[in-house]
Amino acid sequence: MSRKITFLTLFLWLMTLTFPVIAQQKADTTYTFRFVTQKDMFYVPWNGNDTELARLLECIENNKTTILDGKLPLLVDGYCNSQSSEVKNLATAKIRANRVKSELITRAKIKEENFITHNHATGGDFVIVRLTVPAKETAAMDAEAEARRRAEAERLETETRAEQERLAEEQRKAEEARLAAEKAEAEKAAQQNTLADTPSETKITTDYHLSLRANLLRWATLTPDLGVEWRICPSWGIAVNGSWTSWTWSDKDHRYALWEVAPEVRYYMGEKKAWYLGALFKAGQFNYKLSETGKQGDLMGGGITAGYQLRLNKALTLDFNLGLGYLNADFEKYEVIDGVRVRRGNETKKWCGPINAGVTLVWKLF
Repeated sequence: MSRKITFLTLFLWLMTLTFPVIAQQKADTTYTFRFVTQKDMFYVPWNGNDTELARLLECIENNKTTILDGKLPLLVDGYCNSQSSEVKNLATAKIRANRVKSELITRAKIKEENFITHNHATGGDFVIVRLTVPAKETAAMDAEAEARRRAEAERLETETRAEQERLAEEQRKAEEARLAAEKAEAEKAAQQNTLADTPSETKITTDYHLSLRANLLRWATLTPDLGVEWRICPSWGIAVNGSWTSWTWSDKDHRYALWEVAPEVRYYMGEKKAWYLGALFKAGQFNYKLSETGKQGDLMGGGITAGYQLRLNKALTLDFNLGLGYLNADFEKYEVIDGVRVRRGNETKKWCGPINAGVTLVWKLF
């Protein structure tokens, strides 16, 4: 019985001595960095090296004071077994270890004397860094990391909730704006319908879309002229006029002949859309012989037109217009001798000023 008591007493005494040592036991923290076979370059983020490097840097930061004091060295082991000889394997393992240390010195601001390095010609293609961190500090680090993760999760949840509320507010405002726009459009349509039901002399209308045109000034000079106009909308129209004539007299010794085509784009202004501005292009050929010398050639030019339409009745309108711009005429001179044209040279005339005038009768088709 006394032996049992003695043994129990001795066991309790040993546990008393060893418990503080167990409580202060240190845990190794290991980080592995992978390298390409037969290569010594340290690739980040290749093969998970970025994750390991981030973990190691965080651990160094948490224990930086102890590391810089020399109480917690970083154990670096370089490995290589992919070269052709042991010497080459050891050299490659050394370079790999130095590259990892250089990365840590640069990023974590530690020194060469904070490392203990060993190189091996076996094992594989990697570098292992170990820190013997006290277990209680490791637990504190884990708790701190967990707290950071929870804080980040709460932050993300708050941001997500705020974004959802912002989107909901934007949708609400967009819906209110849409309803207000629909209400304003409905009120505008009702107002327009009211105006349409009320007779008004100044109400804007497009009372035709296609019309025939005849320039009475051209007809007065024995030059037949006809054209059409397409009113695309109340403010815009496209018109094309064409002229042709051919006269001879005095046994064909005198001649007056020409043809012209003049397309025009118009912009109508004002409440009644009676005034307009336009852009005109003109091209054609002529043959004049009103004296001993005749002129035959081509003309081309264009300019700006302005005009006013005076409504006569529902079907007819008078269009007064004037065009100012530039014309170029290239022609040859000739004389008629014994019924034969004899060329007397070429000439070019350029003209700036009025290029078109008209008092045009417009017949509205529809």
